[in-house]
Amino acid sequence: MNAHALPRLAITAGEPAGIGPELLIRLAATSLAANFVAVTDRDLLRRAAARCGQAIELIDDDGAGTTERRPGQLRVHHVPLGAPEVPGQPDPRNAQHVLATLTEAADGCMTGRYAAVVTAPLQKSSINDAGIRFSGHTEFFAERANADVVMMLASPELRVALATTHLPLSAVPAAVTRNALERVLRIVHRELTDKFGLAQPRIAVLGLNPHAGEGGHLGREEIDTIIPLLDALRGEGVSLLGPLPADTAFVPAMRERYDAVVAMYHDQALPVLKSEAFDRTVNLTLGLPFIRTSVDHGTALDLAGTGQGDPSSLIAAANMALELVARSKRLK
Repeated sequence: MNAHALPRLAITAGEPAGIGPELLIRLAATSLAANFVAVTDRDLLRRAAARCGQAIELIDDDGAGTTERRPGQLRVHHVPLGAPEVPGQPDPRNAQHVLATLTEAADGCMTGRYAAVVTAPLQKSSINDAGIRFSGHTEFFAERANADVVMMLASPELRVALATTHLPLSAVPAAVTRNALERVLRIVHRELTDKFGLAQPRIAVLGLNPHAGEGGHLGREEIDTIIPLLDALRGEGVSLLGPLPADTAFVPAMRERYDAVVAMYHDQALPVLKSEAFDRTVNLTLGLPFIRTSVDHGTALDLAGTGQGDPSSLIAAANMALELVARSKRLK
């Protein structure tokens, strides 16, 4: 392949009845230096372009490289819908379509057809309504690649990885075990080095309890689990800060001391990130043998079909994928 060829990014459209297809059309209209390959139904894209009032040039993907792409130009790996989409009304008959797009994107990344995958939001409930057990993009890609993964959300100013993801709050303490937390910290440390190019990444670790346990008066998880693990990893040369009280970990003076944060649970840190950078935040899956980025929002069924969806997060996800691809080439 031409050394100057644009990176081939697989872009999945997510839920056909959601906002994803329209966001993909808006992404194609940008001048980003990437060879976008939409992995979805060709006619779905045509209808989405009409709803957006956006001219689009769809090209059947032949796997070839290109050194330029005009705004509005989009290659397509056609994956047919199971049923015509009705904006705002997910149809379980399209569950297999959605899974087929994810399979093509993941397998294509692992065989080198794509440099990375960028995903638009999908509707998990619609897939489960089709009788298919499905918990999300992250778990699907992890199983497909047989990889141990960690969810990270990142903006230009802040990176947050999660020790636990979509659990009821009552289930979190039991899930924060030494083995589970060690797995997350090792993956985050490795990926900050390998994908982000940080020679000695500095990781802040939040406590589970208010005030990081207040010396055991507000909970013993820090004393019994978190602190012994951090001390052991520090002995291996890992740069770790904490456990920190979550209420002060994000003040400017603290942010200067770390490159990423590991939070104990979903709502401990993500509200901070999303409140200040919702349209610039990207969801990444760490630990995969390929680069995967995504929007940080859902299917926006109430906006689907209006052509009014904000593509900022999908554009940010594509930009981050391109940055990670470029960095990986430099590090080789």
